[in-house]
Amino acid sequence: MSHLEHNSVEIEKVKLFSEKVAKVKEELKKDVVGQGEVIDLVITAIVAGGNLLLEGVPGVGKTRLVRSLGKVLSLPFSRIQFTPDLMPSDVTGTNIVEKDADGRLVTKFRRGPIFANLVLADEINRATPKTQSAMLEVMQEHKVTVANTSYRIEEPFFVLATENPIEQDGTYPLPEAQMDRFMFKLIVGFPSAEELSAIVRMTQITMEETAEAVLDGESILEMRALAASVPVADDVLAYAVNLVSNTHPELDSSVASTKKYVKYGASPRAAQALITAAKVRALMNGRYNVSYEDVQELAYPVLRHRIKINYTAINDKLTVDGVIGMIVKETKKVR
Repeated sequence: MSHLEHNSVEIEKVKLFSEKVAKVKEELKKDVVGQGEVIDLVITAIVAGGNLLLEGVPGVGKTRLVRSLGKVLSLPFSRIQFTPDLMPSDVTGTNIVEKDADGRLVTKFRRGPIFANLVLADEINRATPKTQSAMLEVMQEHKVTVANTSYRIEEPFFVLATENPIEQDGTYPLPEAQMDRFMFKLIVGFPSAEELSAIVRMTQITMEETAEAVLDGESILEMRALAASVPVADDVLAYAVNLVSNTHPELDSSVASTKKYVKYGASPRAAQALITAAKVRALMNGRYNVSYEDVQELAYPVLRHRIKINYTAINDKLTVDGVIGMIVKETKKVR
């Protein structure tokens, strides 16, 4: 295949990718009002194969978005409502003893709700640390181990977790190791007056989701494979790596705002997430190469749950996003 032919094949693939994403957005808009940026990032994470943490006050449509997504992507969907009395086996499944056809007692594994392609972990911070730790292996390894036997979960597999930032009674903060397993943390904001009117009008007609399936699991895996093939220039890769390194105040090379405002920095998974997601974002925007802007825009959802700001930042009335913005500005582009 000549270079020209190769380029035309790439252009066609990118165009097809953009069209599929546009269809998904179109269907989601039937059920979700506004939240354009959140929808873009949810699609980015799903194609990239990452888990998502959605934070927002009750009633802003977090659960509705995930349910609608299950319909649009035509994937087996399950919802786990996390409560303090939820046991790990309630999530992963457990061995049960039953009689076979010959009347003998046999042990059989009964799968829990985690065995789905799209799992909504509602109010994940309400579960005890023991149950939260049961989610760790599943989120990272895509498998469940019960009584020394491992069970694979079918691909594609995503956990979309929600948490309520204002009600802290009876909640257990997610451990840092688990937070790190989420590719993005997205803030689902309160709708504007105009959007609120549209939500009320929509729900007066029906409370059910009306979106229709436009993609399936196989299509998502194909889109992921295409995204993996997107080239990243050495300079852009170096910039992403420097950006993550610059979140560590203990490093001599860190930028001034980090040394002043950051308590601890992001893990190597942040750099992996930045590049993986940037490839998907490039394709969504009709490009077959990753730009500096892709990395800069994704820095916020990738880093906001991975870095911890210190008391100086809080005293100066800075948010985590505000500090990330400073770090992005101070990280020099590699030329």
